[in-house]
Amino acid sequence: MWEKVVEVRKLMKDRGVQTTPACSTIELRGHVHEFVADDVLHPRKKEIYEMMREINQQLRIAGYVAEVNSELHDMGAAEKENALSYHSEKLAIAFGVLSTPPGTTLRVAKDLRICLDCHNFAKLLSAVYNRKVIIRDRNRFHHFHGGHCSCNNYW
Repeated sequence: MWEKVVEVRKLMKDRGVQTTPACSTIELRGHVHEFVADDVLHPRKKEIYEMMREINQQLRIAGYVAEVNSELHDMGAAEKENALSYHSEKLAIAFGVLSTPPGTTLRVAKDLRICLDCHNFAKLLSAVYNRKVIIRDRNRFHHFHGGHCSCNNYW
């Protein structure tokens, strides 16, 4: 129903309605780092995006396939896959992998519900990188370890 989406977004724009972008946070060494999708404001953005490319490459080798149905904008499959690559929780996780020693548990807070693609990403990352990843989304805690999630895929 993309026509309706376009109609609602136009109506919001006409009325000056602005939404706050979704964000994820990760605390490292007493500092909270906040990320939004496609974030370019973090001082280490170049390193983070390079780490994302490396993680995506490793996860693809392990069988990761983007869940493009998780992207709810009207665009092609390749564009959706690219947009999914830079969701806020993925950037927070990449920053955590980049900034902590191997084996360190990563704790991320997400202000919305985690999408299926990010859920699958975190599950596989926990196995490939041998990390525990804990994501607190709007609904529950997700404890990822060894390729499994504590929610038993009831995300």
